[in-house]
Amino acid sequence: MLHNIKRKAFDLLENRMLRTGNVLETRHWSSSALVEVDLHLPTDNMNNWNEVNYIKCKVNDFTYRDYTPASWDSETQTCTLYIDTNHNGAGSEWAKNLQQGDAVHYLSIKSTRQTPVHTSAVICLGDESSIGHLLAMQQLAKPLTRFSGAVAISDEASRSLFKEYFTSSLQTVSKLDHYGHHALTEWLLQQTFHLENTIFYLVGNSTMVTQLRKVLKKFGYGSNQIKAQGFWH
Repeated sequence: MLHNIKRKAFDLLENRMLRTGNVLETRHWSSSALVEVDLHLPTDNMNNWNEVNYIKCKVNDFTYRDYTPASWDSETQTCTLYIDTNHNGAGSEWAKNLQQGDAVHYLSIKSTRQTPVHTSAVICLGDESSIGHLLAMQQLAKPLTRFSGAVAISDEASRSLFKEYFTSSLQTVSKLDHYGHHALTEWLLQQTFHLENTIFYLVGNSTMVTQLRKVLKKFGYGSNQIKAQGFWH
């Protein structure tokens, strides 16, 4: 009885706090577990999206997951999510089953506190789970000539799709190791970045982020030149 009362109270509070968006379209990458979701968020003002944001989406009862809008249009109040469903969980199942016309309930839109700083070189490194974050950084980086980086993707077909779908200075590398840091380290060794005026943004699974941070410090980059956002272990 007490459990039911608590459940009803929580549902009432949650319903008051939740906002609603609508799914305009979904696209499943045939070669991988990536799902693209186009959303219309009629109650949100995107004009002040000056940092990479995340949407806290309700994916099941009492269950929320954070997803990053990769691109957005303030006039139409639309945005696109890229969700990596290559793992078991409530968020993956929710994303796989989304269809055009579905309502998406979300608690809030908040900033990750990441945005391209004013420097001559902004270098982003990530994996499949961070494609949305990396593309959001690209949209915020002005001028685009100072933005570059690499994303580790497991299969060749998905790397080809990335190049086909996006006009981006992000290069794709073959993710031969489980976490991706070895492949991205090899990519770094082939680059000639200046030690000064270069800021790195590491985004993706926590193991990859931790290992790449160590590599960059060995290269001589200071802690203030390395910004990190780890997602999962």
